[in-house]
Amino acid sequence: MKIGGLQKVSFIDYPGKMAAIIFTMGCNFRCPYCHNPELVDETGTLLDIDAVCTFLEHRKNILDAVTITGGEPTLQSDLFPFIQKIKDMGYLVKLDTNGTHPEVIEALMSEHLVDYIAMDIKGPLREYEKTTARPVDTNAIRRSIALLMEGTIPYEFRTTVVKSLLTPEDLNEIGGDIQGARLYYLQKFVPNKTLNPAFLRKTTYTDDEFETMRRMMETYVTTCALR
Repeated sequence: MKIGGLQKVSFIDYPGKMAAIIFTMGCNFRCPYCHNPELVDETGTLLDIDAVCTFLEHRKNILDAVTITGGEPTLQSDLFPFIQKIKDMGYLVKLDTNGTHPEVIEALMSEHLVDYIAMDIKGPLREYEKTTARPVDTNAIRRSIALLMEGTIPYEFRTTVVKSLLTPEDLNEIGGDIQGARLYYLQKFVPNKTLNPAFLRKTTYTDDEFETMRRMMETYVTTCALR
């Protein structure tokens, strides 16, 4: 496992649980607004995996869960044994993913290695490369969406909204792509650290505009919330 960061405690990342967050190194997207550029470019320092596991072992009676995020965790060749080690400690596991590897998601679900999945929806499927800045197999994205919606474990979809990249009409299309989903978050873009420095000057929508979009998205999903 290429681990580029560890947040020792979070009260908000795993719904209703106190969790640690593990950041994996490497991503197959180059979203210009990404707020973890050191993980995408793999320029950060790798953490010792044994030290991370020792930390988790010592905190297993304090923490409830571990979130594995990135980067893109499904790129890690030893993701399965690593998660199994975490599960053996008694933790719940949440996976954050961009959905490009549905076969990994399906296997993790079938082997009961994940308890919650959060999947980023970058934009309308018909023009996904506009936000990812990389070629994308949108059939893989569709398959991942279906896996979560047809599965039995809790999940959420989420979209980071940059005004220059996503219009209300784009979000309307996303609603059609995930119609019937249980939970969808609109995430406000915060330009404090970005992969593309030009996006430090980009803006987001107003609170009133976000509320209008939130109400629009609730015509597609059970619950839409702002984050």
